[in-house]
Amino acid sequence: MPLENHTAPDIALADARHQARVDLAAAHRLAVRDGFHEGIFNHFTLRVPGTNDRYYQIPFGLHWSEVNASCFMEVGYDGEVLAGEGMVERSAYCIHAPMHRLLDAAAAVFHTHMPYTSALARLEDPQILPIGQTELGTMMRTAYDATYTGPAFDPAEGERLAGIIGDKTVLIMANHGVATVGKTVAEAYDRLYYMERVAQVQLYAMWTKRPLKRLPEEVVDHTINTYRGNATKYGDRANAEWHFDALKRILDRKEPDYKD
Repeated sequence: MPLENHTAPDIALADARHQARVDLAAAHRLAVRDGFHEGIFNHFTLRVPGTNDRYYQIPFGLHWSEVNASCFMEVGYDGEVLAGEGMVERSAYCIHAPMHRLLDAAAAVFHTHMPYTSALARLEDPQILPIGQTELGTMMRTAYDATYTGPAFDPAEGERLAGIIGDKTVLIMANHGVATVGKTVAEAYDRLYYMERVAQVQLYAMWTKRPLKRLPEEVVDHTINTYRGNATKYGDRANAEWHFDALKRILDRKEPDYKD
């Protein structure tokens, strides 16, 4: 039987899809190590490279510490399993499919109930305060959903959330948790990581009961404008890519089976 001919674009796409699965598996494993997960719940999804009608999702019931590159299903924007095996967790579909569909920048959509950010989301005023450099870098890209509407069992909820996040990349969800979006897994995870750090430090500062030292408005504006106008790249790569590669090296040493 003659060998099937594969063009360079076919090979490149197959490589991109394999790497996407590896990166998404790494994000799940890292979320366990960083304390971002809730066992078998919460959701990390990624649009399948080269498509605009489906995304990767783990089968319902799989603990995040078990996730590897080969486990992902391909789920259509209509909720049907198009490849792989398993059950589609309903709230994951209802939140994520509309966000993938409606937001060009949302190749990756990560939603967690990680503790410090979820605690912040339960405050009457959950806003990130301008009290430090990391806070400013995060608050400039953060949107707020002020209304908890109940469990997300209807795609209309994902459409509502997509409308709220707009051109931002972090969404603090009232009485609930957080969602981040990115063009890559590295971007979405990096934003999740630093959002949790911001929430942790802010809550620690608030718990002292001492006055918070807010930065002057002109310093806030200058810092945000500097961030927006000077996206320094090292080796022509974004900081998020360097960060995520470093985190994956930890997994390579300690949990290399995430690549399986």
